[in-house]
Amino acid sequence: MIDRNEVYQRNQVFTAKPEDLTLMLYNGGVKFLNQAKRAIENKDPAKAHSLIMKTQDILTELMVTLNMDYELSNSLYSLYDYMKQRLMEANMKKDSGILNEVEGMFQELKTSWAEAIKSLKSNS
Repeated sequence: MIDRNEVYQRNQVFTAKPEDLTLMLYNGGVKFLNQAKRAIENKDPAKAHSLIMKTQDILTELMVTLNMDYELSNSLYSLYDYMKQRLMEANMKKDSGILNEVEGMFQELKTSWAEAIKSLKSNS
């Protein structure tokens, strides 16, 4: 059976502008980290592992899509790499505190990115 929600999400990704895709990735990171924290609370380490790995995959995608011609990209790459290292540690320890730290970084990135998009659209 076809999952309509999954089809809708795929269509969103395929039709989104690059700047909107980045925002979707940040939103996904926040969502998966919240779910991972709940899995840890519910004593479900396998589910927590899976969700943390999804978040690491998001960071990998963010890293490989950076345009390294810009100085900001070098800084973002280092930040994403740090976030991935922290997620690996959180995954080994099943540590919600580390997940909170990384979620805070995702939230800040998401907010900054959304403001940048808004600013660009208003200047167009």
